Amino acid sequence: MLLPTTYAVTIAILIFATLCWGSWAITLKKSRWRFEVYSIDFALGALLLAVLGAFTVGSMGSEISAQDNYLLSAKTQMIYAFAAGCVVNLALMLFVASVDLAGMAVAAPIVMGLALIVGEIWQYVGAQKGSVAALAGGCVLVLVSGVTVALAKGKLEGVRSRLAAAAKLLEEPAVDAAVPAKKKRVDEVKGPGALRGVWIAIPAGFLLGLFYPILSISMEGELGLSNPFAEMVIFSIGMFLSTFVYNLYFMNLPVKGAPISVFAYFTGNLGQHGLGLVGGMLWMAGACGLLVAIAAQGEAKVDPSIARAFGYGAGVLSLFWGMTVWREFADGDGGVKRLSAITALLLVGGIVLTAMVPLL
Repeated sequence: MLLPTTYAVTIAILIFATLCWGSWAITLKKSRWRFEVYSIDFALGALLLAVLGAFTVGSMGSEISAQDNYLLSAKTQMIYAFAAGCVVNLALMLFVASVDLAGMAVAAPIVMGLALIVGEIWQYVGAQKGSVAALAGGCVLVLVSGVTVALAKGKLEGVRSRLAAAAKLLEEPAVDAAVPAKKKRVDEVKGPGALRGVWIAIPAGFLLGLFYPILSISMEGELGLSNPFAEMVIFSIGMFLSTFVYNLYFMNLPVKGAPISVFAYFTGNLGQHGLGLVGGMLWMAGACGLLVAIAAQGEAKVDPSIARAFGYGAGVLSLFWGMTVWREFADGDGGVKRLSAITALLLVGGIVLTAMVPLL
């Protein structure tokens, strides 16, 4: 396989990985399709890119090729990679459900923030190296960023409810002054799952935090999957197959809308299928980039904590896209926008602190 040979190339790969992970959810927003059927194309796109990477970049150069890595690896390590794909796929399906309900600007900071907390605590417990104060401080900042974005979402829904109630009152016919007006309670107008997306993002973040810890187990030892591209093929097979299992629940007990059949997949147009495939490819490209950067050796090597920090930075990028491109907080008041800005600052601060843990 080909690995970066200079530190600058490794950093460039990490920036590319951050862009992919922070932007792939845009394909869901643009497809305007149910996330349950989008997820099928997403998993297929991830599998296709993983296979392509394994038999091109993953089989070039002087390092062990993907094919040879399969022959030399233990079946137990392959099972771990497959299991990681199943776990992370559930996290990603919950994430896209949260994006569908609450938007990128809300779902991404919560999911990536909780993933950071789970993943970095796991790494610290295993390595017992670095500053526990920096780890605790980073986790607290990230946790508070999730609270602030949830508060921003709740405040935004309150603004929307008041606007909807005012519009409804304006549309009502005038009441005769001679008739005593009855007090009327105006119910809040909330879209489907106005805050449900926040709650769904929480388990998604915890599950996504297991991404690197489980994969690192599959790479351990002399019989581990040392080729990231070979590993991601098995990982993506787990993703693809588990999609149909999880959809037995999501399609029959949907988080939004009416139940749908698996045959709804065939009602999509080429554009919707294409966006799902591109979304999966972008996510897999980001995952491969992250693992390749971590596998770099010599002068090209970066500390794994720094590499993971770039991955968590995708949450900040998604927050940016949600606020600027999709303008998800545009109808909020000044308080909503201040809370979203505070969320970004807290998340960046938490990512920086946790990246510095092994260095302090």
